[in-house]
Amino acid sequence: MAEPSNPELLTLQSLRLKGFIDAAEAAELAGLELSVVEEHLATYSEQGLVIHRDGRVSGWQLTADGRAKGEELLSAELDATGVRDQIADAYGRFLESNQSFLSICTDWQVREIDGEQALNDHTDEAYDASVIEALATIDVKIQPIAADLGAALERFASYGPRFADRLAKVKSGDTDWFTKPMIDSYHTVWFELHENLLATLGIERAKEGH
Repeated sequence: MAEPSNPELLTLQSLRLKGFIDAAEAAELAGLELSVVEEHLATYSEQGLVIHRDGRVSGWQLTADGRAKGEELLSAELDATGVRDQIADAYGRFLESNQSFLSICTDWQVREIDGEQALNDHTDEAYDASVIEALATIDVKIQPIAADLGAALERFASYGPRFADRLAKVKSGDTDWFTKPMIDSYHTVWFELHENLLATLGIERAKEGH
């Protein structure tokens, strides 16, 4: 049975994963009631762990102390649950497909025409279909990894269904769900999972692989 995460960790981690979000978005990502997240954010604000920015777009973000606190809670969770090795194994398998996935995203956005790189205008249906098929192949590889992560920690359980949903949207012709950055596209979810794994295992993205 998957281990649940405490609300304090989930709240901080939602800000870590998205960088800048409002309380409702944090609650949805964390899988918590809005009132619970708002209570934690108010407490963390008093402690200097988060700050709220107002403006054309308002939201919450971590401070340096908040990031450090989140990392402390993540490490403690792995120690308490005993799933560090399971998460590390899944992370290693994730990395095996990461570069291939990024290349597929590049193929979706840019293609070679007469020896020159050009933006993909998506007028070549056969080409686009081949890239979507490559995405489907990657999904076959990521689904068991996501399942293993979700079996270890509850907070990873949404990734498999989210990937499947985005792939279905792309296949149905709603191709914004492939790489569009301003929505929860397949690429956005992939990047989020990558950041979640790095944060959970205490690995700095800049030092990954070193």
